[in-house]
Amino acid sequence: MEWTIQELAARAGVTSRTLRHYDRVGLLAPSRVGANGHRHYDAAAVVRLQRILLMRRLGMGLPAIAGVLADETDVRDGLRAHLAALEEERDRVERQIRSVRQTLEALREGAEPRMDVLLAGFNDRYRDEVVSRWGERAYQVSNDSTSEHAQSLAARHVRWLSRIPGTPTAEGDRERSIEMVECLGDMYVDDPRFAGMYDDAAGARLVRDALRTYARTRM
Repeated sequence: MEWTIQELAARAGVTSRTLRHYDRVGLLAPSRVGANGHRHYDAAAVVRLQRILLMRRLGMGLPAIAGVLADETDVRDGLRAHLAALEEERDRVERQIRSVRQTLEALREGAEPRMDVLLAGFNDRYRDEVVSRWGERAYQVSNDSTSEHAQSLAARHVRWLSRIPGTPTAEGDRERSIEMVECLGDMYVDDPRFAGMYDDAAGARLVRDALRTYARTRM
């Protein structure tokens, strides 16, 4: 199957002018151009447009989108990355919904809403900037608990624990130190007070996973 530029623009919620611009900048060429000059797009072109629109929705500029598409060898990998990004966006919106509901409940009860509840889901301070500059993939890597950056922070956390007298890390007990670090990471997730310190539950899970990886592989 294939669609005219007008049909595709209407289905995608964009203008024909936008599609022509994407062609001019090398993002999306029509699958064929008829003898009358009319542009036609096949299913592969529609899949590519879907990906372009997803990245635009994530705040990426056209040059960054072009770079992502040029670097890919398998479109399925890109679609998996987009799916992960959309699921993350869904989770963020769900946190915002819970935040507003909890705020309304607190106001109905005459209580003062907590700061971490008010801003849950609204306070990912760096995501938009990272995505706009370097793309969604860079943001996902930066949130990888096994990355060198995450592991260096976990190491600093463990060094801080080793300066507390009486802890297994201070006493040099390796097995008990590993157990303590893992239990501490679990507590960061299980205790909502710590989730508030790390912005939200996702942040607490990232800290827990980084500590767990460090304890199991580097201690």
